[in-house]
Amino acid sequence: QVQLVESGGGLVQAGGSLRLSCVASGRTFTNSAMGWFRQAPGKEREFVAFISWSGSTTYYSDSVKGRFTVSRDNAKNTLYLQMTSLKPEDTAVYYCALKTGVRYDYWGQGTQVTVSS
Repeated sequence: QVQLVESGGGLVQAGGSLRLSCVASGRTFTNSAMGWFRQAPGKEREFVAFISWSGSTTYYSDSVKGRFTVSRDNAKNTLYLQMTSLKPEDTAVYYCALKTGVRYDYWGQGTQVTVSS
């Protein structure tokens, strides 16, 4: 079983930065691709970023490309999302997820990010 715990969310002004963390328990983290997703009030959950198990491959949604950076430290079982140049439309609950095969099967509880204008 895998447990994912996000942290690092909070309230920030537009243009500011935050770094989210996701700590994984279990032995599958180092062998698994990971993703970040977000869900704003009244909207569906959307993909934000992906990182392969080794960290060598990443990709991003168009809305965050150039502003967000996903990374991981497999020695610490931790996934990160560095967010810069934040905008009010980035306000959402952010979730990390672990991918097994073709699906994201394990999800964290989420961390709230609020960007004020």
